[in-house]
Amino acid sequence: MEKFIQLSLSGVANGAIFSLVALGFVLIYKSSDVINFAQGELLMIGAYLTYMTVQQFGLFWPIGVVVAVALAAVVGAMIESLVLRPLIGEPAISVIMVTIGLSSLLRGIVGAIWGVTPLPAPQFLPRDPVKILGASVGLDKLLAIGLALLLFGLLTLFFRRSNEGIAMRAVADDQQAALSMGISIKRIWAVAWAIAAVTAAVGGILLMSIFGGVSGTIGRVGLLVFPVVILGGLDSIPGAIIGGLIIGLLQAFAGGYLPPELGLGEVVPYVVLILILLVRPYGLFGQTRIERV
Repeated sequence: MEKFIQLSLSGVANGAIFSLVALGFVLIYKSSDVINFAQGELLMIGAYLTYMTVQQFGLFWPIGVVVAVALAAVVGAMIESLVLRPLIGEPAISVIMVTIGLSSLLRGIVGAIWGVTPLPAPQFLPRDPVKILGASVGLDKLLAIGLALLLFGLLTLFFRRSNEGIAMRAVADDQQAALSMGISIKRIWAVAWAIAAVTAAVGGILLMSIFGGVSGTIGRVGLLVFPVVILGGLDSIPGAIIGGLIIGLLQAFAGGYLPPELGLGEVVPYVVLILILLVRPYGLFGQTRIERV
């Protein structure tokens, strides 16, 4: 029972981070129909920007984190305006290939600036063990769950209460109708990319604090975005959250209960990806679209 509780909380903590990254992916897809293969690199950018502001510039860590998140938002908006906006009207495969190339470019830029060796990162979250029903769980994982929930709550308020959030929902529902109402589609796309960069950056910061370091491999976590969004649905924000939690729990249980030498904890998410594509390709909460040809 203790092991089950420990694995469950660890899986929920990882799943919450996966959901943050997947949320940005879904926002970009809903607002602009772009499948962003560089979402994992946005996570990596956020982690390295935090390392720069805190370790290299010596800022007090709360200030450094805020500055890094703001810089990540600027990076996201710049990518949309300089890289994606000129591709409006181009075939979908062209945009996909550009995002794949963008992921390689961002990895190359990070490697050129900070190198390829892992760097020690400051510990933002305390690691003191906490006893829950007899199971020992790191306080950093519990705080990661709480911070992810807080961000989800803030984003919910943003989408429901702010003018920009309501405009984003309108664009996601019907771009032509939103355009006829005077909503700037280009501005909404820039905001969507900025928010996607922020959610990915927060996920990268949490992972950096939990792992105690930062390296280029942290961007590989972005690969788990695809099982998450396929499971939940490419265009479903609740699906991104639930899909992240399911993948996080499956990964934790597979790694904890199955023989570790098999490495099934890393494989299970992609098995789920294949099964969902075969059985329900639009995901658990995705919108089914039927097009006549």
